[in-house]
Parts: sequence; structure tokens; C-alpha cells
Amino acid sequence: MATSTTNQLKDQSFSLTKRLLPWTLYALLPIALLRLYLYPLPFPPSPETQLPHSIASLSTPSEFEKSHETPSCDYFTGKWVRDRRGPLYNGTTCGTIKENQNCITHGRPDMGYLYWRWKPGECNLPRFDPKAFLELMKHKHLAFVGDSMARNQLESLLCMLATVSIPNLVYNTGGENKFRRWHFTSHNVTVSVYWSPFLVQGVEKSNSGPNHNELYLGRVDERWGRDMDQMDFIVLSIGHWFLHPAVYYEGGSVLGCHYCPGLNHTEIGFYDVLRKALRTTLNGIVERRGGKGNGIDVIVATFSPAHFEGEWDKAGACPKTKPYRKEEKQLEGMDAEMRKIEMEEVKVVKEKGKEIGGFRLEALDVTKLALLRPDGHPGPYMYPFPFANGVQERVQNDCVHWCLPGPIDTWNEIFLEILKKWE
Repeated sequence: MATSTTNQLKDQSFSLTKRLLPWTLYALLPIALLRLYLYPLPFPPSPETQLPHSIASLSTPSEFEKSHETPSCDYFTGKWVRDRRGPLYNGTTCGTIKENQNCITHGRPDMGYLYWRWKPGECNLPRFDPKAFLELMKHKHLAFVGDSMARNQLESLLCMLATVSIPNLVYNTGGENKFRRWHFTSHNVTVSVYWSPFLVQGVEKSNSGPNHNELYLGRVDERWGRDMDQMDFIVLSIGHWFLHPAVYYEGGSVLGCHYCPGLNHTEIGFYDVLRKALRTTLNGIVERRGGKGNGIDVIVATFSPAHFEGEWDKAGACPKTKPYRKEEKQLEGMDAEMRKIEMEEVKVVKEKGKEIGGFRLEALDVTKLALLRPDGHPGPYMYPFPFANGVQERVQNDCVHWCLPGPIDTWNEIFLEILKKWE
């Protein structure tokens, strides 16, 4: 009898366990899944993610920080891809667009050029963050120095920053908006533009003077140089004015000229002259500001190609409405040589700046990505509604500068990434 009772208890216990076990498993399963979600098991490190053995023995903060730097990205090699979001601003919401680049309000009918985005081959280029830019520039003075391409990039930047903070114009002189200054009170940021198409001292051709430019290659243009001590960041952008007829001076005598018929000077072209002007400028900045307690950061924007496909004063001078594919257009000829010179001079002076300290220099290498955007220029829409009365025999085209908004907004997106890297 005792044995029978014991067997019955065992059978009941087994039966109870058998009934409860599935419910217990069902109850434990979500708990286990929650545990894995909150505290995932570590994966074994791959060769690409393993830290080098030497890091364990690092002792100085600078070495440790260097080993943890964000991997650099080549932002300048890639392709243009479609982007449904479009630009941050438009021709009616931004009040600082130069009239000749306001393509939308001037009646440009195709809007597709606004919906492309630069995609680097190795990484993603973040969309411009105006708040982040202003934070990085807080209490600083940023100066754009150069020709009308410097002004074009400046006006793009102002439009994007104005989406979060209104720029107040505090200074304007020189005619044609050549010397201007804005202040963003929200972050105490000053942004200036200085007209200096050669960076070095020069006399520009005019209707009342000589029909050629005169360049003095050994002297920085003091129209901007005298304010250098007030600047924290400088963006230099030159190139197109070197294509014009000019006489060059160096060391008190004539060095030569470019396209100067009727003058008894040696034709030397403009490539070496561009190199000398940029070298004088960068060395001048290093000498005046390098090694001091108040260092300076410099960006050199490389040559931005034009896209004339016909006569400048005929309809259809730059008629494209889509970017080139990467394989459609190769960087060559003058565009390639101008970029090469600028990149070489940046490399030389960058190394010199490292030795002296207080001076950082980077190239904003936009030549190749700009080459692929023949659709981004004002063309005939540099003036309002150029075909309102039909197609005229003569119509002026701008196939050099960029519509705003337009491809040049990308210059400032990459500029922001350089600033982040410096920080």
C-alpha cells in the first residue's frame, strides 16, 4: 500500500512537472530575449576592429588621442546622386544672394539641378548643420578672401546660416559689395569678404586705366592683409582672374607678362604666376600669424572650372540640365594644372606650418566635383527672365559662377567637416 501511494505521488509530481515545464520555458524565453537585447554578448574582435597591441603601453595624452582619431575620409572623390530633399534655402528666403546668381527668381524653368547631392566614394557627407557651424565659429572671425568665387561661396554660407540665425550687415564699402562684414549676434560670429582677385598686391584693369592687370608678386594685398591679426579663419579662393592679360612684377622689375601684345615684355603665361602669388600669400600668413599665441586656420579652395560650350553671349552657352557621370568627364588641361599648382603649394606650406605651430592649412579640393556640375551655373538667368520677349540674337551667359542655391553649397558642407576634424 505504501509503495502504491509513493508511486502515485511520483506520477502526480511527474505529471505536474510535465505540465509546468512548457509554461516555465515560455516565461523564461522573453526574459532571456530581453536580457540579450539590453546586454548583448560581445562579438569576437575582427582583425579590422582589434586595437593595436601598442595602445596598451601608450602613456602621453597626445599619443592616445591620436590613436583614437576618427578615420579620415576623402570627401573630394565621388559622384553626384539624386536627393529628394533639395536645398536648405531658396531664392526668396535668403536675402544675401547676389542678384546674378538668383536663378530661381530670375525664371530658370528647370529645377532638377537643385536635387542632387555629392556622395563621396568612401563615406557619407553629412547635410550642412548651420547650428554646428556657428558653434564651432563661436566668438571667431571668418574671412573669405579672393575673387568672385570666394564671394559666391560666402553668400552660399550666409544663406545656410541664416536658416537658424540672421546675419546683420555691419560694414559695406568698395562698391559692388567687394568688402563686407556680417555679425551673428546669437554666437558672436563675424563673417567677412575681401575682394582680392590675386591675393597679392595688384592693379586691376579698368576703362580709365591700362587694359591689363598688374601684379606685384612679392607683396600680400594689404586690403585684406592689414586685418589679418583680427582673423581666426581664412578661406582663400582665386584662379579665374589670372587668365586675363597682365604684366607681372617681382623684386622691383618686370618679370614678364601674359597676353600683352604691343608691350616689350616676355610672355610667361600664368601658371608660375599663380604659384608665386599663392606661395607669397601662404608664407605671409605663416610669418605674421604662425607660432604666435593666437594661431590661425586657413582653407584654400581649389580652382572651380567653367562650363562654356559655346560663345559667352549666345543662347546655349552652358545648356546642361544634369550633372556629368564620373566616367563622362575627365579633369584635364588648364583645370587640372590650376588645381595641381594649388595642391602642391598647400602641401609645402602645410609642412612648414607644422614645424612652426599656430597655423593649420587644408585644401578644399573642389575642382573634380565642380567639374561634374555643368548644370549648376546661371547661364542666361544671370538676368531676370532673359527670354520673356523671345530668344534674342545676343544674350549674356554666366557659366563660371554658381546658382544659389546650387552645387557650391557642397563646398561649405565639406568645409564644415574640415572644421569638425580640426576640433
